[in-house]
Amino acid sequence: MNPFGARLEGSVLGRVFIGSDWQIEVGNFFYSTTFMIRALFLTKYDRKAASARLRMIQYFPLLEKEGISCQLSPLLDDDYLSRKFSQGTTSLSKPFQAFFSRSGAILSAGSADVVVIQCDLYPYLPGFFEALLRSRKIPYIYDYDDAIFHYYDMHHSAFVRRFMGNKIRNTIRGAHAVLAGAPYLVEYARAINPNVEWSPTCIDISRFRTKTWRDDSIEPFTIGWIGAPTSAQFSAEAMPAIRELSKRMPIRVVFVGSGPVFYEGCEVEVREWSESTEVAEMLRFDVGIMPLPDEPWTRGKCAFKLIQYMACGLPVVASPVGMNNDVVTHGSNGFLVASTSQWLSAFQALANSVELRRQMGAAGRRIVEQGFTTSLGGAKLLRAIQSVPSVASAFAKGAHLNR
Repeated sequence: MNPFGARLEGSVLGRVFIGSDWQIEVGNFFYSTTFMIRALFLTKYDRKAASARLRMIQYFPLLEKEGISCQLSPLLDDDYLSRKFSQGTTSLSKPFQAFFSRSGAILSAGSADVVVIQCDLYPYLPGFFEALLRSRKIPYIYDYDDAIFHYYDMHHSAFVRRFMGNKIRNTIRGAHAVLAGAPYLVEYARAINPNVEWSPTCIDISRFRTKTWRDDSIEPFTIGWIGAPTSAQFSAEAMPAIRELSKRMPIRVVFVGSGPVFYEGCEVEVREWSESTEVAEMLRFDVGIMPLPDEPWTRGKCAFKLIQYMACGLPVVASPVGMNNDVVTHGSNGFLVASTSQWLSAFQALANSVELRRQMGAAGRRIVEQGFTTSLGGAKLLRAIQSVPSVASAFAKGAHLNR
């Protein structure tokens, strides 16, 4: 608990994380008893989205212990994301509501000591929100885990390319610091801003039990995939090999979180994703897969599926695209494969040897423990926030910074 006691302060639209609880605002004020630095997190989505949950929200307790009050203001709520994934459509009023909510958050951002922008303040809108922060000299940190600059600079519309092609570039240029989730994103950002750090999406390793391998198991070899419906299409890369494998031995194919998927000649068991059951679902797998086509967009993927599988002690098979190459050591914790024959060979090797699965799974778990845990990811976010000059000065003086 910091020594400066309680204070009553003007709020920014959103919610406040205090201790281990979310405090709902009352009127235009919230009551805080412990913090000295105020950080406003402007995310695209709320907790249901992995990017917000794992790159921002899960670090709030750590930041709070370091004297940083964390306030979350998502552009779109969990209901929006649930409807989008389950129905494919959303209410037409949601984008308008989101615009006014985000406008209020930006206008109130002056009460924060630092702003953290996650991905995009408002997609497919010229960057005047970002420009407003810069014009008001409000320091911000930019965090991204997808090649979202390609939303604009490679868009099929010449209008979007012309008027928004540099949107993300300008956001990165104006940031005090940039946290990038994959090497491809680091490379892009470092050409614009010198203060860039690779910050992979990390996990709370204590949540992840490891697979218990049984030499006498009579269950069919289970190939598993986990993710959002928007990335399920990439699994097509592995399907020819899976179909061929199914002709040679009994197998089961399980997709978690994909929504309905249909592949001719291959029966897929689709399971609903939830934060509380995701680990149990993955423990049903014998191998976790991450197929990707080699395209500009996919090169910015952060290999988070692989990190999750490996945390569960599973071997992995993945396309040699983007960060997959940094996570998988071929033949040690899994296989990197680029053709149907290579996918098939990898599956057969794992299906025929429980010991190989056990050894690769253990190697993968060690990699996660050494490089992809919340203690490491949280330290990078904390360091970025503390590097803002006004914040660093406040910590050095040991007194609250008042604007």
